Formats: sequence, structure tokens, C-alpha cells
Amino acid sequence: MKELALFKKDWQSELRTRYAVNALAMFILVTISVILFSVGSENISEYLTGGLLWVVIFFSAMSGLSRAFVSEEERGTTLTLQLIAKPSTVFTGKLLFNILLVFLMNIAITILFLLLFDSFIIRDYSTFFAAFILGNFGIAISSTLIAAIISKASTKGTLYPVLSFPILLPLILTLLELTKFAIDGQSLSDSFTELAVLFCYDMIMISAGYMLFDFIWKD
Repeated sequence: MKELALFKKDWQSELRTRYAVNALAMFILVTISVILFSVGSENISEYLTGGLLWVVIFFSAMSGLSRAFVSEEERGTTLTLQLIAKPSTVFTGKLLFNILLVFLMNIAITILFLLLFDSFIIRDYSTFFAAFILGNFGIAISSTLIAAIISKASTKGTLYPVLSFPILLPLILTLLELTKFAIDGQSLSDSFTELAVLFCYDMIMISAGYMLFDFIWKD
């Protein structure tokens, strides 16, 4: 399948250059270190720690996921991809790569939070895992679509977070609420409305991605 071939190309390219992985690793380590030094010996609430988790995840995504299509523009391979693959194929391949990168990044961040912050206590893991999985898919889908939009712009670094913030804000706010529920120990049934919002967000973004990418990719 061409989708898997494109995913494999991006993954092998990332293994050679390690651009996104190094950028994400440095950002995560520096950000969590700054938080730890700022907090010091002070006790912070469980809710605040849960909020900090998604703040770190949001800004980590801003630093490492913007190059999904920018790298193609820089290498001059955009026209080649347009000739050999359908737009939906390109979008799927890039989306698969970003999903893998998002899950690796956010699993690492969550593990570090669990190890380093005593106040980060999850009492209902089923709610947290459901929010975590749906949230990661939402971040990956939105980031892939935004990366395609800004790939041809002259101010790529500035434009990416500007576009990402209003699009990802509803997702992040819902994830904050679900993390609070998981900390309080609320079950999946108690969090059904928020989880449904996340699922609908993901479906809307994936539908918008496949409907609009043809126009974005060729213009």
C-alpha cells in the first residue's frame, strides 16, 4: 500500500535525521525540568499537575509536529508526491507517522509525570486511558491538517501555533476536564459526555482532513 510506503519513508527519514525526535526530547526534558525547579518543595494540587501535563503535551506538539509537510517543501519532493500518489494517500501516510510520533511523545511525558510528580495520582485509569487515546488521535489529526496548510507559507514557524491554538483549544479543555475526572476516580460511565465530545471532535477533524486536503495539497 502506498500509505504504508509513505509512512515508512517518513519514519526512515526521521531515524536518519532525528529532527522531530530530538526537538521533542529536548523540549520535554527542558519543560519538565523548569516545572520541577519552579515548584521546588512546594505542594501543588492534583488538578494543577493534571493541567500541566496537557500544557506540556500541547506545546510539545507545537515544537515537533509542524514538519510533516514542511520537510517535503524543503526537499523539493512535493511535486513528486503529487504525481505518484493521490491526496488521500499522502494525507493517510503523514497521519500515520504523526499518530506514532504523538503516542510515543505523550507516553513518555505521562510516564515522566507519574515518576516525578507525587501529586499526579490517577484514581481511575480507564477514564484516563480513554481520554489519552482519543486525545492523541485528535492532536495527530489536527496537527497533520494544520501542517499541510502552513507548508507553503513563508512564516511557517509562527503560523503553526497561531492556527493550532483555536483548533486544539476545545480538545485540550475537554482533556483537562477528563483528567480531573480520572483524578477524582470517576468511571467511564460518569465521563460519557466528555468522551463523546472527544470522539465527535476526532470524527469531525478526520472528515475535514480528507474532504479539504485535496484543495490544500494542490494549491
